[in-house]
Amino acid sequence: MNSEIIYRNIWMDKQIDEVRQLSGPILVIGASGFIGANLFHGINQIRNDVYACSRNPQKSWRLAGVANKQLVNLDIIDYEILQRIIKKLKPQTVFNLAAYGAYSRQSNVEKIHFTNYIGTLNLLRAVSEYGCTAFVQAGTSSEYGTNCSGPKELSELIPNSDYAVSKVGASYLIKYFGKIHNFPCVNLRMFSVYGPWEERDRFIPSVISHGLRGKYPNLVEKDISRDFVYVDDCTSSIVTAALTACRINPGASINIATGIKTTIEDVADLSRKLFNIKEEPRFSSMPNRKWDLSDWYGDTEEAKKILGWQAVTSFEQGLKLSIEWEKEASHKLKYISVPAKEKKISCILACYKDNQAIPIMYERLTKVFSESGYDYEIIFINDCSPFNDEAVIAQLAVNDTHVLGISHSRNFGSQSAFLSGMELSSGDAVVLMDGDGQDPPEVIDEFIKKWEEGYDIVYGQRVKREASFVMQLSYKLFYRLFKNLSEVKIPVDAGDFSLINRKAVDQILSFNEKDVFLRGLRAWVGFKQTGVEYHRPERLFGRSTNNLLKNIWWAKKGIFSFSTKPLQYIQAIGVAVFIVTLGLSIFYIINYFINPPQGARGITTIIFLILGLGGVQLISISILGDYIGKIIEEVKNRPKYIRDKIIYNSKVYASPKDITKVINEIQANKE
Repeated sequence: MNSEIIYRNIWMDKQIDEVRQLSGPILVIGASGFIGANLFHGINQIRNDVYACSRNPQKSWRLAGVANKQLVNLDIIDYEILQRIIKKLKPQTVFNLAAYGAYSRQSNVEKIHFTNYIGTLNLLRAVSEYGCTAFVQAGTSSEYGTNCSGPKELSELIPNSDYAVSKVGASYLIKYFGKIHNFPCVNLRMFSVYGPWEERDRFIPSVISHGLRGKYPNLVEKDISRDFVYVDDCTSSIVTAALTACRINPGASINIATGIKTTIEDVADLSRKLFNIKEEPRFSSMPNRKWDLSDWYGDTEEAKKILGWQAVTSFEQGLKLSIEWEKEASHKLKYISVPAKEKKISCILACYKDNQAIPIMYERLTKVFSESGYDYEIIFINDCSPFNDEAVIAQLAVNDTHVLGISHSRNFGSQSAFLSGMELSSGDAVVLMDGDGQDPPEVIDEFIKKWEEGYDIVYGQRVKREASFVMQLSYKLFYRLFKNLSEVKIPVDAGDFSLINRKAVDQILSFNEKDVFLRGLRAWVGFKQTGVEYHRPERLFGRSTNNLLKNIWWAKKGIFSFSTKPLQYIQAIGVAVFIVTLGLSIFYIINYFINPPQGARGITTIIFLILGLGGVQLISISILGDYIGKIIEEVKNRPKYIRDKIIYNSKVYASPKDITKVINEIQANKE
């Protein structure tokens, strides 16, 4: 689904004409965010020399469908990279909407100050070095902090959070570059902006999503207030500022507000009217946040005077527009979740003949990760399935940017499939599981709890599995044999289903061996490990692709990868046979002299010795052959897998050049 299909604004001819007057090229930094995306799409509908910049714009659901040439990977903290990009693009108009810390889930203090202050400083240095006609900084009404009752631009700033402090610092950078260096820059102190594409956990989207179901969300005290500014009014002020304040009053800070105080009770009353809600609002059903204040609204005189701008959309009009957009975009919004926590989890599923199970696994995994509070990605590896696994994965990837699809050129096996996904994963932890439903996604909750307790590796232990008695017994015997033979501590009844921390994943990926046995490597790398017991069910559909011979092959693969004891046993058998042979030789020599000629008889004994020794030799040679075979596989240095296609951000990459390009892009985004 293309982003433009669910984008529209209410800009009038005046705003459209102003966009045409902007000097290009134009950079919208922080375009993956709510206001940045609205601004980028508004400009992009009018002209084609605008670029959407953020740390990973390709993964933004707000930018899905935008041409790759207009997406710029940019981290404003890295000055050298920033400088190269500015030098290459030579932007004449820069809108900086990059920010961190505006939401309670963004609590990393160092990142707040680095992004909002150092990032702004880096931008100002870079663009001023190469020349720029307008630089508009997105400030915030939080700069006023507790002094928020209709403050004028020269009112005292009393910030009450790290985010507010960092934004105050950025506003002084703008003032310094504008007033002292006469650089064309301005800081816009935006009040409570709302509208299409706002984060799903924010107040207005929550009011709308609950209202469409005839309900109220949990509310703070009814007297808490906001100065709500519809996003199209806000973006038009940004464009206007580039043409006015940047030129006539560089370094200024200007309020972007309506000047109208709207209380939570006012919002509830309007919601009752628009949604015909029958129930009573539950004020104080959630605690006030530290930034919740009873008199929060702005003074608009400077905006009228300097920009010639004022908000034209009433709160009721804006809420109606937002409701219409939410309904129109509902097909897209159902795939969007807002992580409450900063870390990310990558889930990798090895798929072979799992076309029926994949959609079910996707739904279950989406539910698990959405409820976990973590950001996530789901990587499906189609290991050259003869069924339509690839088509099913492609459809999921087109609809949901959380999904990454990889298809291999042939069946390389589940171990290679997991490695292929691990290499492209970007999470702080990686979950490995089969795509057939035998690894229940709901167990991941327990994995995450152990991970949060400080464990680096959490593996699933199959206390019971739905299989025949013979197969259950065989698996039990194998794991115990494997544990006893291995030179490292191997947990019993633990398959590939596990959660592995990023530092352990990076170690595993650094190994050069080609023929891998991941559950062994997982134990070999060490770190802090624990297990979670679970019941392993049958496949959701079809029959297992494993059979007795394949399971024997798996057992040999594991043992010969992590144990040299079979070689030691061969040596021990050889010594034992030599001793027995020596003893028999002495016995027959003595018997020959004591009891001739009967002592010379023994053709049966000779035959048995020949057959016995021959059998031991053949077994020994076969064991040696397995070890030699592994050596041969390693020295061939063939790749562990070959990717035929990658489905990334709703696009399919099939040519070797495109696959290499997107892999490099994914790797760069991880870094």
